Amino acid sequence: MKPDIEIDRFEICLSGLGGQGVITLGKVLGNALALGHGFNVSQTQSYGPEARGGASRTDLVISTKHISYPKTDKIDLLVALSQEACNKYFPLMKPQGVLLVNTTLVKQVPTNQYLGLPFTDMSVDRLGLPQAMNTIVLGAMTFLLPFTKRALIKKSLEESLPAKIIDINLKALNMGFQDARKVFGQVPTAWSDMAVAQDDAEPKKKAPAKKKPTKKA
Repeated sequence: MKPDIEIDRFEICLSGLGGQGVITLGKVLGNALALGHGFNVSQTQSYGPEARGGASRTDLVISTKHISYPKTDKIDLLVALSQEACNKYFPLMKPQGVLLVNTTLVKQVPTNQYLGLPFTDMSVDRLGLPQAMNTIVLGAMTFLLPFTKRALIKKSLEESLPAKIIDINLKALNMGFQDARKVFGQVPTAWSDMAVAQDDAEPKKKAPAKKKPTKKA
């Protein structure tokens, strides 16, 4: 599949704690962007000293051109699911980059220019499944990233997960997308020129037709 738009280089850093599903999130998104959307994608990942509770990070570089350097150094989108991750990787962002934080755990954001949703609380209170938090994040990212199509992200998710947990994760994906649309309203203006048409976008309401003036006899 050929991408709908040209992207020179776009860098995403997904960061948090071990056990938050950051690596799985990166794999699902990377597969969707490469196999579904047709972009060139490189993925790198790193873990902290502990398998669970330590630092965890995965990076994606997206381009329609050859990717000469597979690691991130000027981040366009930083997703920080823990306070430690936010503090550590925020300095690596581009000046016009977008910071998306998990407001349940990130209480001290190093800038007033950021986007946030309580991803941990959403997964526990509304789904009763903490393990689905990363899929809620994926839904929010699907709304924010102007070059992603929700139908293709959904397909990648269905192909990546065991059948017994697909339904709850599709619910989580939709929750993240809808909450992001409600809270954030629109994609960041810095990325507006990369927007593609959503296959499943809600139809725009047509303005009521104007009545023609009645001529007097």
